[in-house]
Amino acid sequence: MNAIRRLDPVLIDRIAAGEVVERPASAVKELVENAIDAGARSISVEISDGGRRLIRVSDDGRGMDKADLVLAVERHATSKLPEGNLSDIRTLGFRGEALPSIAAVSRLTITTRRADAQSGLSLQVDAGARGEPRPASAMPGTRIEVADLFMATPARLKFLKTDRAEAQAVAEVVRRLAVAHPQIRFALSGEHLTDFTWPAEEGDRDGLTRRLGRVLGRDFPDNAVSVDAAREGFALAGMIGLPTYHRGNAAQIHFVVNGRPVRDRLLLSAVRGGYADVMASDRHPVLALFIDCDPAIVDVNVHPAKTEVRFREPGLIRSLVVSAIRDALARAGHRAATTGGTEMLGALRAHAGGYGGGYGARGFTPPPRPARDSALADSWQAPHEGVQGYGARGFAEAGQAAFEAFAPGADGRQVDVVGSNPEAGERAGEDADAPAREAYPLGAARAQLHETYIVAQTRDGIVIVDQHAAHERLVYERLKRERAESGIARQLLLIPEIVELDPLDVARLGDAAEALAELGLVLEPFGSDAVALREVPATLAEGNLAALVRDVADALAETGEAAPLTRRLDAVLSRISCHGSIRAGRRLRPQEMDALLREMEATPLSGQCNHGRPTYVALKRSDIERLFGRR
Repeated sequence: MNAIRRLDPVLIDRIAAGEVVERPASAVKELVENAIDAGARSISVEISDGGRRLIRVSDDGRGMDKADLVLAVERHATSKLPEGNLSDIRTLGFRGEALPSIAAVSRLTITTRRADAQSGLSLQVDAGARGEPRPASAMPGTRIEVADLFMATPARLKFLKTDRAEAQAVAEVVRRLAVAHPQIRFALSGEHLTDFTWPAEEGDRDGLTRRLGRVLGRDFPDNAVSVDAAREGFALAGMIGLPTYHRGNAAQIHFVVNGRPVRDRLLLSAVRGGYADVMASDRHPVLALFIDCDPAIVDVNVHPAKTEVRFREPGLIRSLVVSAIRDALARAGHRAATTGGTEMLGALRAHAGGYGGGYGARGFTPPPRPARDSALADSWQAPHEGVQGYGARGFAEAGQAAFEAFAPGADGRQVDVVGSNPEAGERAGEDADAPAREAYPLGAARAQLHETYIVAQTRDGIVIVDQHAAHERLVYERLKRERAESGIARQLLLIPEIVELDPLDVARLGDAAEALAELGLVLEPFGSDAVALREVPATLAEGNLAALVRDVADALAETGEAAPLTRRLDAVLSRISCHGSIRAGRRLRPQEMDALLREMEATPLSGQCNHGRPTYVALKRSDIERLFGRR
């Protein structure tokens, strides 16, 4: 057996580099964080070959003198723990591992100058072998060049991805640091990525909004809600995207804890809880949340790369994030993403074969007029002779048909779209003139298409509403209010409804019987493979009760027995509201359509249904004019 011996210092640094510097993006992160800690107001990052061949990070920070420059490449030498207290970390770096670890696996050159110095200094470290500081011409600040990364550990190069993938990882690191520090100018350039320069912003709300617009997309500020909350030593601020402004992955979720960008599972779980029942489970929000607290109540020394944190009271911070997100979304009211109209226009253009001009545009020919003896000629859609405008009379008749007298609903019942909002009900009965109703955010109902979509006109455009999705959200929010205030009103069935189910579903419903009674569903097992439904929410007394019970059983199975009771109850309420809402295919009176619009405006979260789909799409008049080549 070999004797125990001390490892060579250079070998120690190379081993440490395996933990701290996993890829070029890791080196960029460490170098940019050093620049931020040095008080830089401008940071520039340049890379070549995805960062393998060259990484150059320049800043205008404090710079270093000769003594500091020599110590900077020594292992565990740092200026960021002045008192040596790991419970009071107020910088982004504190281990003293970054520069020596990078220098151990590359050719490192540091050029630096303090603002009060006459000239600068330069120091080179080649695969851990340090040279001597030499005079150099330099601007105030520090420039660090990392050439031939991992040349001393060539095996590590085999685990790197393509140059494009590594370059994108570098860009992601810079973006996250730019979100965390909007008061600093950031610039990034190199191969396989889109160069950018983001100017320094003021340290106020407007400055943050501008920076987030640059990083998260120019549409983000118009589709976001501000967050500002505090609780027991934690301060939470930032901006969160509307539920209908979402992405397919979590790359646009940004958390910043005391100025440090982090990826924390606890915070991700809190975001998921905050967006529960307003966003589909396979979609992810766009947001940036900043958490400030005493460094003593958060541990940033959990991982060598400092990308994870641990809170002393995780339950407290989770509940703060969840409640702050829910409050902000409630303030957003009926708002939906403004990008819905853009996506709709794109779909229309694609359907039209990419046409982008008006009549007479090259390559576009109006459709042929149908023969007079066709079946279409006798319908309201048909174009008619002698009327100004192609098909003008047919369209006018279609619009009028939506406002003719007809039965309130397919089953002869009056549709309840107003719920418990008497003001909306009063407005629904009024015969207000069109201009007054067009002043409302969702406008005045003009027609119902395919007995599914409500078309409303606003002062500067149109709104298309999915009547089932919208009313489903309204019913859901009303049932939640009733449950919280006085309990959901129930109606006793004259004859109990017997519903046959799988024995497992019967068992689940039996176990949840007490909780379901609070939601207006009173049932009991009826043998091993059926349940007897005795009472239902009053709004569902004449619905398809068997289908409702099966949906409730499915909701309980999906959420699982280990899920919190509140989450399971909300899932059940969501299924109930789906059965209690206006179905697609039901014809509505004009007053009912307007009442639905007014109730949407008064109901929080009505911009999306319980499954996260948008309830309406808005088009500006200017967008429509562009579609027809008028602009």
